[in-house]
Amino acid sequence: MTTTLEDRARVDKIAQYELLDGPAPDDLDGLVQLAASVCGVPKAVINIIDDRHQHQVASVGFAPGVCSRKDSMCTAVLVEKRQIEVPDARFDDRFAANPFVTGEIALVRFYASSPLRTPDGIIIGTLCVFDDESGELKQSQSEALALLAGQVVDVLELRRLTRELGRSNEQLASFAGRVSHDLRNPLTALVGYLEIAADSPEMAQAPHSARAIAQAENAAGRMTAMVTDLLDYARVGGAQPKRDRVELTTVLGGALEDLDAAIRSSGATVVVDVDADLAVLGDPTLLRVVFQNLVANALKFAPQAGAAPFIEVTAQDTSLGVLVTVDDNGPGVPADERESVFELLARGSDTEAPGLGIGLSTCRHIVSAHGGGIGIDDAPAGGARVWVLLPAA
Repeated sequence: MTTTLEDRARVDKIAQYELLDGPAPDDLDGLVQLAASVCGVPKAVINIIDDRHQHQVASVGFAPGVCSRKDSMCTAVLVEKRQIEVPDARFDDRFAANPFVTGEIALVRFYASSPLRTPDGIIIGTLCVFDDESGELKQSQSEALALLAGQVVDVLELRRLTRELGRSNEQLASFAGRVSHDLRNPLTALVGYLEIAADSPEMAQAPHSARAIAQAENAAGRMTAMVTDLLDYARVGGAQPKRDRVELTTVLGGALEDLDAAIRSSGATVVVDVDADLAVLGDPTLLRVVFQNLVANALKFAPQAGAAPFIEVTAQDTSLGVLVTVDDNGPGVPADERESVFELLARGSDTEAPGLGIGLSTCRHIVSAHGGGIGIDDAPAGGARVWVLLPAA
């Protein structure tokens, strides 16, 4: 089965809810029981559907299980993106041959299913009620099913935010304490020395040096602003990044300017193919941190046999938001490491690469705080493709 962009965004969102590795929360059991009662049927279930399977995470009237996505009746909800109600599935072309209807898995007759739609519009599964006998919902019952599906997502969001705030407060408060002295004080001194150099009479006779000093001042100023914003972000737990219109070419240009020396010293070619009017909704400083980290990461993992790094940054507007990809021609990331490399202080199997393993964790934290997603695939050139999905402005 081909994995689509929508599937990748869904899988990433499901992973954030941490639903599939343990028993369902009690509040989900309560909601699924309420759905069955309100709709007057003996069976109800909360289905989470990833790119390959349907996971029944909470149910009433039968024991929950896992089945292939191709066997799932609720895949139709992902396709049609709306609530579906069927009086008798045997006489509906979408379901007549489904194993849940034919008796191979079950004998479903009446079927109604409402999408679990996250705040950023991603459908991660369904709240489903069904019966072995035909039937139908009253208007009030149909509306109640949709309302309860919304309550399921509210529960998941509340649990996710509580979990992430707990983690981020602890990790970022510790990080803020470490960097406040180690970064801010040297930067303040550096800016002072650059100002002295820029004002010296010798600079009037050395225009190239004056330009270099001016560029260094700009870089130091941006870094100071970045550190200040990150420390403020850490102190509040990273819950409320700014929500400004951010032109991608501007934020990418700032990130590449900060990396100019590293790009030139590595002999890398960096190509940016982004429309000038493409914009996202977010915090410009934090998003610059994301793209600076991603390009720096691509530079760090150089291709084999002494070849120069080649990095391509593209962006496109999609139905789910703005998708930005950063491709490189390096060794790539093994499939079994593509999730773990986003953990704090985690590093891939290439332990010779420099760094402490903070960059990708920071990127995921910032992107998640913007309501977006981030992941890793194979790049067309054989290296890694890191994709970032952000809300459109």
